[in-house]
Amino acid sequence: MNSKSEALSKRGATWFGHLAANANFHSGYPPSILVADADLDGQSARYIAVIPDPNNRFARARSGEVGLLEGWHIARAVDEIVKQDQISANKTPIVAIVDVVSQAYGRREEAYGIHVALAAAAGAYATARLAGHPVIALLVGKAMSGAFLAHGYQANRIIAINDPEVMVHAMGKESAAKITMRSVEALESLASTIPPMAYDIQSFASLGLLSKLVSLNNPDQPDTADIERVQESLRDALKSIVNDNNSDLSGRLTAPNRQATRTVRRLLQDQWGVHSNT
Repeated sequence: MNSKSEALSKRGATWFGHLAANANFHSGYPPSILVADADLDGQSARYIAVIPDPNNRFARARSGEVGLLEGWHIARAVDEIVKQDQISANKTPIVAIVDVVSQAYGRREEAYGIHVALAAAAGAYATARLAGHPVIALLVGKAMSGAFLAHGYQANRIIAINDPEVMVHAMGKESAAKITMRSVEALESLASTIPPMAYDIQSFASLGLLSKLVSLNNPDQPDTADIERVQESLRDALKSIVNDNNSDLSGRLTAPNRQATRTVRRLLQDQWGVHSNT
């Protein structure tokens, strides 16, 4: 393995392996997509992870990005469960294990419609949630830009490991600094006072988007206690979704930092007569 491969994040694969232990991985997916059905609180759940593939046929999607293949195959893995349970009252839970550095940027990706592939993934998760499937996102590493929108953001509940390596943002720091015409240092200073500009998971939590932050001993090499804490959090999230019996995302708007968002949404709803929290 070369030095570049060694630097690629292994958290997605690590946590997928622990949470889907003893389950059979589904074949027919590209190496960057892991899919398995494993136990969650006594029932079968579908686990999905995106991991780095240094040999990905699309060069821009080799470091854990969500590209064309990843978007379509995430959608496939979710749609399969939705169709399977279409006439069943018991909807299979879906767990998205999230460690994605970005969507894949490239001319081929743009030409072949990466926006459609990622929309298919996001749409599949939303369709599953609205159909009654409990959808849980577990943030174990980076959750950046369109990759997170496609894989995890549509979940009923988002759980995150409380760790500096777990970050959420619309784009990387260097890109954000360039687009805002600031230095990275100036951007970090601004982020310390404006939560939506920050990258740390605590700032993201302050926006009301997380259901739980989980502190662990070692997120990269979790021990038995770490694994049990995460499994307990997933079980609690599943019970919360089932008891809530609400498939929309309106609960994300209750945090104090979302006051302006609530005001804008109310004004739009009043003016346009549209009431939706999906």
